[in-house]
This record gives sequence, structure tokens and C-alpha cells, in this order.
Amino acid sequence: MGPLSGIKIIEMAGIGPGPFCAMMLADMGADVIRIDRPGGNNLLGLDYDILNRGRRSIALDLKTPEGVQTVLDLVEKADGLIEGFRPGVMEKLGLGPDVCLKNNPKLIYGRMTGWGQDGPLAKAAGHDINYIALTGALHAIGSKEGGPVPPLNLIGDFGGGAMYLGFGMVCGLLEAKSSGKGQVVDVAMTDGASLLMAGIYNLYQSGKWSDHREGNLLDGGAHFYGCYQCADGKWVSIGSIEPQFYAELLEKAEIDDPGFNAQMTSENWPALKEKLAAKFRTKSRDEWCAIMEGTDICFAPVLDMSEAPLHPHNKERQTFIEQDGMVQPAPAPRFSRTKPEIQSPPPQPGQHSKEILQDWGIKP
Repeated sequence: MGPLSGIKIIEMAGIGPGPFCAMMLADMGADVIRIDRPGGNNLLGLDYDILNRGRRSIALDLKTPEGVQTVLDLVEKADGLIEGFRPGVMEKLGLGPDVCLKNNPKLIYGRMTGWGQDGPLAKAAGHDINYIALTGALHAIGSKEGGPVPPLNLIGDFGGGAMYLGFGMVCGLLEAKSSGKGQVVDVAMTDGASLLMAGIYNLYQSGKWSDHREGNLLDGGAHFYGCYQCADGKWVSIGSIEPQFYAELLEKAEIDDPGFNAQMTSENWPALKEKLAAKFRTKSRDEWCAIMEGTDICFAPVLDMSEAPLHPHNKERQTFIEQDGMVQPAPAPRFSRTKPEIQSPPPQPGQHSKEILQDWGIKP
């Protein structure tokens, strides 16, 4: 019985950030109904898609009046709807926000796109890398020699898109409880990724951040904030920003070179990085973990995806769980009373069509 138990959400099937948002809502207890195409299959060709866990699927042909009407019947009984199509697609289907809000004035209609519902680029194709390129985020990530490096698709798709859609939906649902009125939530990944950069823009506007990669406090420029390779080829991470944490780093690493005393003198950072890199190459990752893990150095081993679920901290907190034969990240965040949980394995398209209509009181 998660904190969103009793909330009914319609998800228009898509890939990536849309399913991720729906997964989060379902993990929190919402009854999320996924609208799939008849005869459809997983768009990524996966037998088990973690992003589709926790909800039921109904297959509807939205090119027919009957299919569209069934969605509208579901809308009448729903609290929210989320979709991730290009602007205008839902309107062409006869399922735009004007129609849906007419059927259910309390509906929260969530729309997520890369560029937003308006603007010169609104109808252009794009992917995560393009959206974060427009925000300044991509330019800031990478090496000074090698250029920008895509940070997977975490900042645009999932951070700037899905997380903000989930946040927007919950905000809308809360407001509708008091006003009795629904509304449209316009989520653009460019907006979300830009907002994620608020702290960096703060430093930039204050003259404490330059546009040169690997020249700043948090982008790998500082010798005390970055990743270092060990004797066994594995890596560790340190983030010893505060003076007391930095002092402990020098103590545990047995560094007495006076050149390290001027911690914040950025002109010295490249030379100190080379010295620190040489120090970390003297021991294996496990040896450094034995010395530094659990201290105030701000230290952690850089784990790959096969190692992360097995780390003692992650195991004790059950950050990863095994369910339905698949190791996967557990629902988050955690609540003391209304515990989130994975409600069910990912559905096959149309697996629950009759069940959904019966449960929601809709005539087939």
C-alpha cells in the first residue's frame, strides 16, 4: 500500500522516460493502466523490461472510434494521464487535453517531450543527447582533450524528463484535491535538464565556474574530486572537498608532500592530480577500500553493474532486489508507513484488457 494507493493513472505506451515515470508511480502504489497496441510487443525486444513493471496492460486500436472511446471511458475514471508523443499526436488521435479534460475536468494530463509543446524546435525529432546539448549540461561533462561525453541518457530522458513528469503529476494531483480542477503538465527535457544545472549556473554566474571542462571543482579538474585507477586496473572515487575530509585523505594516503597544502589553488591541480594518480596506482582497489571505505574521506569504489548489487551497503539496504527472476533496482524513495513495492511483473501487451475494463467498471 504505497503512498499513491488509490490513484488511477493512464499511460500511453512508449519507450524510455515515459515507462520510467509510470514505473515510479506504480512502485508508489498507483493503479497504472498501460495502453498498448493490439498485437504489440516490447519495443526494445526485451523479454523482461524493468521499466514496465508494476502495471497492467490493455490493447486498444486507437485508429478506430471504439478504441478511442474506450480510452475516453477510462479517462472519465482516471486521476491522471501521461503521454510522451510529439506535439499534436494525441490531438490527431482525438485524445488531446481539451477532449480528455472535457470528459474529466479533474484530470491531470501529463505531456513529456524533448523540446516542449511550443517553441521553434517543438516538432523536431531529438534524443537525450540533443536536449542536454541545448542546456549547457553536455558541454560541461567530459575531458578537456576529448570533448563532451554523453552521461548515458540519465540527465535528459530520466532526470530532466521522467522525474519531472512524476513530480509534476503529483503536484497537479495535490492541487486538484483543493481546486477540483484538472490541468495540463508540460514537461520538456530541455527545461528539466536546465533546472538540474541550477547549481552549476549559480557557480558560473558567480564567477566560480569556467566553461573549460576539467577546470572546475566538480568536473574532474580538482585533484581531490574525481576517479583514480588502481594497481589492478579498477577505479575508486574521492570527493574530499571540505578541509577536514581533505586532511583525512592525505593522512590515509600517507601523503606528506607540502605541495598538497594549497588545496584550492586551481593552478596546482593538474600537477597534484598526477601525483595522486601515481599514489593510487600503488595499491589494488580492494586495498584502498580497506584503508578508506567508511571514513570521512568521501570515498567509494567505482563498481560495475555486476558488482553494485553485491556491495554490503546495497545488500543491507536492499537497494537492489531480485524479483521475477531479475535483479533490479528497488522502489525509491522509502516511506516509514506506506511502503512502496513492485506490484507485478511487466505485462505483455493486452494481457489484462478484460480485467481492467471489469475493474474500472467499463463495458467492453
